[in-house]
Amino acid sequence: MCAENCAGYTYFGVEYQWECYCGNEFQGSSTQRPASECNMLCGGAQCDFCGAGDRLSVYAIGDAPPTPSLDPSTTDDAPSQSPTAPVPTDLPDGWDYYGCWADMVNGRILNTQTPDDPELTLASCVAECDRRGYSIAGTQYYTQCFCGNAIYNGGELADSESECNTACGGNSDEFCGGPNRMSIFSRGEPTIYQPPRATERVGDWVYAGCVTDNAGLDRTFPWQLIFDGTLTPKICTDACAEFGYAAAGLEYGVECYCGDPENIEVNGASIVDDDECDIACAGDGGAMCGGGSRMTTYFWDGDEPLYSWEFPEDGTPEAGSYEFLIGGVVIPLMTSQAVNGKVTFLEKWTTGPPNSTGAYELDLSAIDNFDLAWRTMNVRTDLFCAAGVTLPDKAGRQLTVGGWSGESTYGVRLYTPDGSDGVQGTNDWEEDVDILSLQDGRWYPSTLNMANGSILVVGGEEGSNGAPVPTLEILPFTGGAPLYMEWLERTDPNNLYPYLAVLPSKGIFVSYWNEARILDENTFETIKTLPNIPGAVNDPMGGRTYPLEGTSVLLPQKAPYSDPLGILICGGSTEGVANALDNCVTIYPDAAEPEWVLERMPSKRVMSCMAPLPDGTYLIMNGAMHGVAGFGLATKPNLNAILYDPEKPTGSRMTVMANTTVARMYHSEALTLLDGRVLVSGSDPQDGVNPQEYRVEVFNPPYLLSGKPRPTFTMENTDWDFEGTYSFTLGSPAVNGAITASLLGSVSSTHGNSMGARTLLPAVSCSGTDCTVTAPPGPYICTPGWYQFFVLDGGVPAVGVFVRIGGDPAELGNWPEGEGFTRPGM
Repeated sequence: MCAENCAGYTYFGVEYQWECYCGNEFQGSSTQRPASECNMLCGGAQCDFCGAGDRLSVYAIGDAPPTPSLDPSTTDDAPSQSPTAPVPTDLPDGWDYYGCWADMVNGRILNTQTPDDPELTLASCVAECDRRGYSIAGTQYYTQCFCGNAIYNGGELADSESECNTACGGNSDEFCGGPNRMSIFSRGEPTIYQPPRATERVGDWVYAGCVTDNAGLDRTFPWQLIFDGTLTPKICTDACAEFGYAAAGLEYGVECYCGDPENIEVNGASIVDDDECDIACAGDGGAMCGGGSRMTTYFWDGDEPLYSWEFPEDGTPEAGSYEFLIGGVVIPLMTSQAVNGKVTFLEKWTTGPPNSTGAYELDLSAIDNFDLAWRTMNVRTDLFCAAGVTLPDKAGRQLTVGGWSGESTYGVRLYTPDGSDGVQGTNDWEEDVDILSLQDGRWYPSTLNMANGSILVVGGEEGSNGAPVPTLEILPFTGGAPLYMEWLERTDPNNLYPYLAVLPSKGIFVSYWNEARILDENTFETIKTLPNIPGAVNDPMGGRTYPLEGTSVLLPQKAPYSDPLGILICGGSTEGVANALDNCVTIYPDAAEPEWVLERMPSKRVMSCMAPLPDGTYLIMNGAMHGVAGFGLATKPNLNAILYDPEKPTGSRMTVMANTTVARMYHSEALTLLDGRVLVSGSDPQDGVNPQEYRVEVFNPPYLLSGKPRPTFTMENTDWDFEGTYSFTLGSPAVNGAITASLLGSVSSTHGNSMGARTLLPAVSCSGTDCTVTAPPGPYICTPGWYQFFVLDGGVPAVGVFVRIGGDPAELGNWPEGEGFTRPGM
């Protein structure tokens, strides 16, 4: 190659493995040297020599004048001569010269190389390594500087100081090593590690072999961590174990990868000879940490597995099933089942499809009659990315607040459910910004039914990716201005649609991005700052709220309600590289020392949704395996559902359920219906790959496929007081097991935030088919409002009914004043 490039010249020379020089004559004091001094193998042909440091393998092209004569003082049997190598005096304190060392005998003797510097001097290399916190510096071949904290791979002094004979690029009077030789400086006598070997066992981890990486350009294990200068097998395996990964791979001395043993086969990797892992760990020179595209790999071998997931066979009752329900007329952003049993859908208006009215209602009893099933409704402003709840008034009015831009962001809209099965209602969404509006316009806010019956509205932005709105306010209007929250401003834009909950301690839990705190319900001052939420194994700043978007619910509260309330958050993503998270976290905020407990999920999931089920379990579904929430910002739809059972041991709570064929990406929802199915709708990715989704599906949980008979019941009183006892009658005696009951808060589902979701398991007693249920004790266990009431026979639910618990303490039935709004009264 060099000869071809030098065609037309008299001579060409190759130097230092990959350098090519051309010329017609020798310049300066060039002399011929012994052939043995050109001892570096060519970079592109390992059977040829391509010079060395300051040594050219010279070739003549055609008829050429003779080369300069051999210097007799440099024959191979001449005594070695020590070059003049002055040691600089301007070194950092404690540094000194420790001689010329052989490099690459068993591998690199220093493990960190700085960028090449054509002006390199001994002092500049030492200063750079000192600045980086290393204790050893080595120079090689006039431009190269290496750093470390020990001499690795059994490094030894060279046979002669004269072997470090390459002038430094920035000072020709100094020698900066030579070919495969380093001039070493150190703070004290260097520590020397012998050639590394794989550690056979690291705590509960066992060595699994040297594994290939980047097969087909895919990483074998998905999560990368860098421990520059500190990596050891224990550091890597500890990091992976903390996040529930059962495989750890170490590569290039400083890189740690986490995954699962199955990744090796799935990603086309293989186990190769141990000799191919030949790089020492940066933090332990005696331990092996992989090689080039090779990982020193460990598998978890503890007494207890890090996770244990169930994989029921597809098509079996245990896997559940997706089922097409009906073709749609709307690309919904928000769904809720109203107290009349019908499902309301809200979508973009004026910014959505040109024929959209922004609001629709689905009659589940009329699925076989498309025209009867769908009712077109209307809104007046664009509620794109609004928030919503069901009010605790006696009509169960639905409320949405906020929206896209301009006056939409101030919108407060109300709908009074009417109609019945097979009969379309006539009521519509009511709005008049001149009579009723938010004080601060909001895009992506959250809402919460408070213990006193008022509605708390939190956060958001000024519409259309505008400035943060770091305030909260109360509906109905209390006379005070919105309250500024520093934490909402500081964490924008990753705190949108924050998760909110009333706690039994009377505080208000709020979670946003990777933080959480408890607020005083009256002053909204912070009572307790909770620990930061774990994110990704390699990124503690991975987040859970929009646009990093995971999903959250409250864990079941069981009579007598003496245990603290648990919060469950699943999925999310990281900034920048947008790695979707593959874990759930739980916390009990009212505990004396609350801590987040992390559980692996079987797959990554962002833009996830979660629906509480009548039997106290949760269905996680929808979303993508990479990206963040937003138009065109996510890829790889996650098509399966996960059943989460909090009654099982931590790490064994998840079952991988059936797959859908419909990608449910940005703007998808999951909503539990009174019949026990989960309504799955929406998807508006605008990614050029997956369609805007009109189709509506349902997921059938295992309790509907078990073949066990469903119970029936009748109940006359559906307006409950706290601690009241209420009768219901079974249609027939129990046949599956014990009779139990559950209460699921009325939900408004959007962007992974199930506003209003709350699961309570009240006390039930039966004598034959005559049963009673005891209402929860107060508004901090059960916030006033509407709940789906289910009766279960051996875990199989009957079709539920809506009940109201705790009345209307804020007298919302008389709100708002003014024309154009329906007020159901007290």
